[in-house]
Parts: sequence; structure tokens; C-alpha cells
Amino acid sequence: MARHPEHSRTPSGRAVIAASAVITMALVLAGCTGGSPTPTSSATAVPEATDSAQPTPTATEPATPTFIDGGTAAENLPVFTAVVDEIWATPSQVTGRAYIDALVAVGFDRAVMELTPDVSTVGNPAESIQFSVRMADECLLGQVGPATGEPVTIVAPILAEGTCLIGETVPVDG
Repeated sequence: MARHPEHSRTPSGRAVIAASAVITMALVLAGCTGGSPTPTSSATAVPEATDSAQPTPTATEPATPTFIDGGTAAENLPVFTAVVDEIWATPSQVTGRAYIDALVAVGFDRAVMELTPDVSTVGNPAESIQFSVRMADECLLGQVGPATGEPVTIVAPILAEGTCLIGETVPVDG
């Protein structure tokens, strides 16, 4: 009886297939950013010796993302992500209100934000917290918590109900 080809793969063959899938997904996601990949090289350039001393160039720090009033969700994703990463690095990383307050502090409108509860329906700490900012017909979505691992931030379409989050949310009033 012939075995199905999928069942006869070796563990190393499955690893190659899994690695190929990961690389393919990374390339697809890189293509979604609209930027071209930055070429890297393992060769190190050796400076030529000269008689005069050349000043050593200093690296410039990357610009801190800023809120763009009237901008799109995609334009404001970098600042949204920066704020989420900043709060994630603090003891308040699983306190939804900390994310809301920090997003308001950089310019996002509290009136168009949504937040899920910090505790489950039985009073345990939530395994993940979601929060959002509605911007026109799109949403900036953030998710953090023990079940999430690292913070996740994305742009998604607004839901048919006119909201960004599904399920129970809590007030985000000042």
C-alpha cells in the first residue's frame, strides 16, 4: 500500500517546509510595508589611510514618531506603536487605562477610543487587553497581555457596527 507523500516526510523535511513558509510570510509582510528591503553585507569596509584626520561621522538617532492631527490610521501607526511599546516596558503593562491615557497625551482623541476590561468576568487578570482608536473608516488596534507575548499593533477596517472592538468594552472617560 502506497503512503501519502505528506506522511512520508522526514522530520528534517518538515523543518525545511516550515522554514520556507516562515521566510515566504516574512517576504510577503515586507512587501506590504511598501518599502524596499535594506541590503546588508557581511563585508567590512577598511578605510584607506590618509595624511589628514577625518572626523568620524556620528550616528543620528531615529526621529521619534509624532501624532499627525487629521492623518490616517496608517500615518499614525508608528506613534501608536511607540506609545504601546513605551507603556509595555513599565509596571503598568497590563493596565488598559495606562495605554488610553498615554495615547491621549500624544494627541489621540479619547472620544473615539475603546478598551476591553483589565479583569475577566470572574475577577482574574485578563489574559489580554485590547484597545483601539477609530480614525475615519479605519481603526488602530493594540493588544497586550500575558497571552499575547509582545505587544501587537495593527490598522484594521472599522466594523459594520461602527466600532473597532468586538465584545464588552469599558468607559474611557477622563
